[in-house]
Amino acid sequence: MESLQWLHRLVPETLLIDRYERLRTCCGALIGILITGLISYALLGPSLAFPFLIAPMGASAVLLYAVPASPMAQPWAVIGGNVISAAVGVAAVKLIGDPPVAAAAGVAGAIGAMFLLRCLHPPGGAAALTAVLGGTTIHEQGFYYVFSPVAINAVLMVAVAILFNNAVRRPYPHRPPPVATHGTKDPRPTDKIGFAPEDLDAVLKEYNQVLDISRDELESLLMQAERHAYQRRAGNITCADVMSKDVITVDFGTPLQEAWSLLRRHKVKALPVIDRSRRVIGIVTQSDFMKHAQLDEYHSFGEKFSAFIKRTLHTHSDKPEVVGQIMTSPVTTVHTSTHMVELVPLLSDAGFHHVPILDDEQKLAGIVTQSDLVAAIYRSRLIDADKAVGS
Repeated sequence: MESLQWLHRLVPETLLIDRYERLRTCCGALIGILITGLISYALLGPSLAFPFLIAPMGASAVLLYAVPASPMAQPWAVIGGNVISAAVGVAAVKLIGDPPVAAAAGVAGAIGAMFLLRCLHPPGGAAALTAVLGGTTIHEQGFYYVFSPVAINAVLMVAVAILFNNAVRRPYPHRPPPVATHGTKDPRPTDKIGFAPEDLDAVLKEYNQVLDISRDELESLLMQAERHAYQRRAGNITCADVMSKDVITVDFGTPLQEAWSLLRRHKVKALPVIDRSRRVIGIVTQSDFMKHAQLDEYHSFGEKFSAFIKRTLHTHSDKPEVVGQIMTSPVTTVHTSTHMVELVPLLSDAGFHHVPILDDEQKLAGIVTQSDLVAAIYRSRLIDADKAVGS
């Protein structure tokens, strides 16, 4: 039984990527190697004794197009890893006469150099080995081999990867999100529960092995897993279930005084701005009124605000007169089928207080406020408690 379990561990896991992603990877490798090969061939010539395209570029293509977000697939890793490793391999040939020993020393030295210079790139080991075992022609080239063809190949591969990956909407190079500096302030609302960045750093330090995924990508995946877990526990509660359907709206040309009266009369803090087809073109909030009124220029708050929202009777006016002139646009919206959990980052971390909800025709169907979300979460907790008592 134990032997069967051991054999089962040898079976590779299923790759959870769709057909499009697999096709994108293959097409990227095809285009990358083809363009790099053609340009290198034109630059270096058709000599059969001297390679215009080295074998490690095939391994680099796997990283550049299959896992472009990997730290080992970033431009410095690809260029620096291949070039530095090739240089170490050439140095091993010149310093050590015995080929097997030179090969071992070249690969080990290349790995050490890549660690030191923060450009760990697996094909770099092959670049070092190629420099040692590549034959008399490469040995005669010496360190020139590091520049041609290694550096030329690596730079071309990265250039094509930048163009291709961004063309298919796969950002490359990978850009980690900006680090939030909260100082003495409280962390974001969603950071107050679950794991913190410090927890992830501690676990990675304990793991003490190289991961083929960036730290921010790993954190993002774990956060998404948390949301999926909550979604599974909360059930299929969508925006359509929690939104307010009786929405007070205005259009672009609604006078400011009328819009302010609607806010006060219905005791709401935001009004979606829609066109004749009920498509959302913006949103106007109490904050928009305060911001555009420039209240700090007047001693009297009431007088200034009254003058701001009061309609100007003249033909021309220097101040805003209608909602469309002070609304926030474009506005963040979500679909009626969106799960309630997806609203949490918007209504907490992003600082939104109201999110318009659209139907299948992209028309306004309702609005979700922070109060709606809190009430929905409370109801889902009650349902969980009832299920626990019933079981």
